Parts: sequence; structure tokens; C-alpha cells
Amino acid sequence: MSELKNGLELFEVMNLVIGAIVGADIYIAASFGAGFLGPASLLAWVLAGLMAITIALCFAEASSILPKVGGPYAYAKEAFGDFWGFLSGWSLLIAEWSAIAVFPLAFVAYLAFFYPNLPQYIQIIIKILFVLLLTVINLFGVKQAGKANDILTILKIAPILLFTIVGIIFFIIKPSILISNFTPFAPLGFSGMGSALILIFWAYIGFELVTVPADEIINAKKTIPLAIGVGMTVITLFYVITNFVVLGAVPWMKLSVATAPLSLAGFAIMGTLGAIILTVGALFSISGSDEAGILCSARIPYAMAGDGLFPHFFAKIHPKYNTPYIALLVQSTVTLIAAIFGTISQLIILSVFTMLFCYLVTCISIFPLRKKIGGGMNLPKFIPIIGIIITFYIMSQCSFNQIIIGIGLILLGIPIYVKYAPRTEIKTVKRDIELCKGYCKDCARTCARRLPSQEPFLAHLIWHIREFVKKI
Repeated sequence: MSELKNGLELFEVMNLVIGAIVGADIYIAASFGAGFLGPASLLAWVLAGLMAITIALCFAEASSILPKVGGPYAYAKEAFGDFWGFLSGWSLLIAEWSAIAVFPLAFVAYLAFFYPNLPQYIQIIIKILFVLLLTVINLFGVKQAGKANDILTILKIAPILLFTIVGIIFFIIKPSILISNFTPFAPLGFSGMGSALILIFWAYIGFELVTVPADEIINAKKTIPLAIGVGMTVITLFYVITNFVVLGAVPWMKLSVATAPLSLAGFAIMGTLGAIILTVGALFSISGSDEAGILCSARIPYAMAGDGLFPHFFAKIHPKYNTPYIALLVQSTVTLIAAIFGTISQLIILSVFTMLFCYLVTCISIFPLRKKIGGGMNLPKFIPIIGIIITFYIMSQCSFNQIIIGIGLILLGIPIYVKYAPRTEIKTVKRDIELCKGYCKDCARTCARRLPSQEPFLAHLIWHIREFVKKI
């Protein structure tokens, strides 16, 4: 398997965190929260941010122990074996490809601010060009893709920073508007907190992607945890302050039905110019999120193929640019088809549950990784335990249909594993044991005792769960 080129530094990795998270989410999630909680949705943004930081710390711990390409897939594989590594990688792949497919749809939706009633065929052409351009950037190399993400991150955050600063000044001048829009603070009570958290937490998803291209990050063991910690803190503060201004500028009832809440808030504070600035910022934001997602997500099937758990052609590296070009091309084709035939709500539903499953496996993986490898950040034990509880809680807040669809999609990966798992290696070891009996019966018996625990799909995980329960 060819080696990927090492080229991402701290600033670029931190921007990958921000770029992978701050995207179309911030431009639509504010209206979702307002619909469930009114102005009190600001608390949901704080709570979701704390939850995301906790899980992100678990990812930072796992990456500091095992700074290996593949991210969550690599952690689960090392901790529990090939089967659960595959399921983690498979669920992450479904979640990320679904999320990537959202952005061409969102890009077209925000273009409608300038060009309402775009014909369907024009929308399809725009989606194709959008995906094609970002894919070509990533094909040219990880360094070029990282630099492109740096530019897009700055361009997409600048309009919101301008909006936030002007908004705070606006509230100082006209505090009565702020007070009016925040009164009453919880007109709908707090019964909708769980439903709001699911949608708002989706705005924080993306931090896991920075651990995927670890082999391409300079001094990954130190760079990844630092980038995740700083990036997630900046994002949480950014989201909370931005939503404070949005909720203060627009009445929550009007905000709850808005399709472009930040454009609406921009108009309320700065007039038509503000709406235009925020809409342009949305287009850059969507592009930046998709670019970061394309860069990182393509490394998941690359890593899985390199371990023999996925079709081998996904592991091919471009001879000149040192990028997984087959994985990039297949990924772009699949996500483009999904963007043409799917809807934003369908793709988000597809993404949420499978991503939560990946988070859960990663949080649990920390304990066996510490025992087997060690040398990580050594977070207090309660942090990954809280991460596990948080993940279970958010999963429980999903609708019944989301849970069924998510489980069904995860289980669809099992036939792929059966097809590509290295079964021939097991058969070879069995044959060698038989041959070895004539020379070293003790060695043969030792190997024969250890082999069956790795062959069944669930045996390895059950052993780890039993050991984990004993410790806690």
C-alpha cells in the first residue's frame, strides 16, 4: 500500500476542524432550535457544545494513542478487531458521505436568494460543477487542499464575525429590541430540549474528520489534540455568540419558520446589504465545509482498503499527487447522485444516527487502547465514560424511524465485510497449525486456542465488554 504525503501543519489542521464543522449547519440550525425552545435554544447551543467538546476530547485521546490514518476506523480496529473496525469505518463513511451530499443542495438553496425559481436542470448543473471543482482541488494534493480550506475558512467566517460585531453594537444602541426578543426566555418550556439537541448537535459534527488523515499531519500525536481542543473551543464560543445575536435580532416565532435565518437576521440589523453579505458568507461556508469533508472522508475507504476490508482499488494513490484519487472519484460520484435525488432532511437523517454509532465505538475504544498501547494524553477515566453516556442519550432522542434506518444501514456493511475480510489468512493459519503439529505440538496448541477468539464476529468485542464491565 502506497504511503500518503505528510504535509498538514497545526494551523491547517485547526482550520480543518473549523472548516469541517462551521458550514451550512450554522445557517439553518438556529431556526430549528427556535422552533423547539424559543430564545432558550441558546442554552441548547451551550449544552451541545459541551457535549461535543467532551466527545472531541475522546477523539483527541484516541488519536494521541494511535495517530494512524483512518481515525475512528483505526481506533476500533486496534481495540476490538477487524469486524468492529470495519463497522465503525462503514458507519463513519455513511455519515460523512451523507453530510457531504447536503452541501451541494444547500449551495443551490442559498443561490435562490439571488436567483429565485432556478430551473431543475440548472440546479443539477450547479451541483455537478460544485462537486467537480472541490474534487479536483483535492486530487492535486493534501497541501493544496489544506491551503484552499484555509482561504475558505477565513472567507466564510468573516461575514458572520462582521454580523456579530455590528449586531452587538446594534443592541447597545437599541437594547429594547434585544430585551423584547428574549422575553419570555422559554415560551415553549424545556420539553423540546432533546429534539433541539439532536439538530443543534449536528452543527458540531465534523471534529472526527481531522483524525482521519493522521498520516498526512506533521507531528500528529501533538498536533491533532491541540487542533481539536483549540478548534472546538473557538467553534462553541462562535456558535453561542452568533446565535445570541440572531435570537436578539429576530422574534423567535419568525425565526422558527425561516429557511435562511442568518440572512433574515442580517436584514434585521443591516438591511438589504446585511442580507446579501450573510448570503454570500453562506455560499463560502458551504463550500468550505464540503471541501474539508471531501479531503478527510476519502481517507476512510483508503484506510479500510489498505487493511483488506474494502475493495482494493480504494487504496490506490495517484503517482504524482500522492492522493487517494480512486476513493475521491468514487466518493464524489456517490455524493453527487445523492445530492441530485435526495433532500437535505433525508440526508441529515441518514447521517445523524450512523455518526453517533461511530462516536460511541470510539469512546469505548479508549479503554482497550490505553491497555494495549498507552502513552496518550491520559484523560481522567470519567471523560470517556461521560462521552459514552452523552452518545447514548443523543441516540435515544432520535426518532424511531431514524434508529431503524441507522441500524439497518450499519448492518448492510456486514455482507461487505464478509466479502472482503481476510478470511484466507485465517485458513492459512489453520493449515500452518496442522503442519506445525508434527514439529512443535505445544506451539500448535497455543495458536489453536487463540485463533477461535478472533474468527467469530462478536467474540473479540464480547471479551472487551466483559473486561470493561469488570473495571467499572
